[in-house]
Amino acid sequence: MDALIPAAPRALCAAADLAEGTARGFPPAGPGFAGVFLVRKGGRVFGYVNVCPHLGVSLEWTADRFLSADGTSIVCAMHAAVFRIGDGACLSGPCEGAALTPVAVTEADGMLCVPAGAGRYAEEG
Repeated sequence: MDALIPAAPRALCAAADLAEGTARGFPPAGPGFAGVFLVRKGGRVFGYVNVCPHLGVSLEWTADRFLSADGTSIVCAMHAAVFRIGDGACLSGPCEGAALTPVAVTEADGMLCVPAGAGRYAEEG
């Protein structure tokens, strides 16, 4: 019966804590999950699983450093792959043509939230 009741969204941070033109990473929800990160650009908030499609590594080179120096794109610290903020598409680098995995972001009671299953690794088999 519990499987029929959707899990509550995962609250990540207060909406006011993600300033325009910045990004912020969040740890995995638990075993079997990857972290996620959010970017606020043009008044919108975009969410992605924090895994580069090239090697499966986290994107940031240090805490919350996901964006290029000018803040116009997401950059993987491992091989400098460049991703478009609006849709996660890889524009250049070893995974060109691939894309980051998007995560739906909602705002509820002043908090930025993602689905409870956001970042869950796909089951193999």
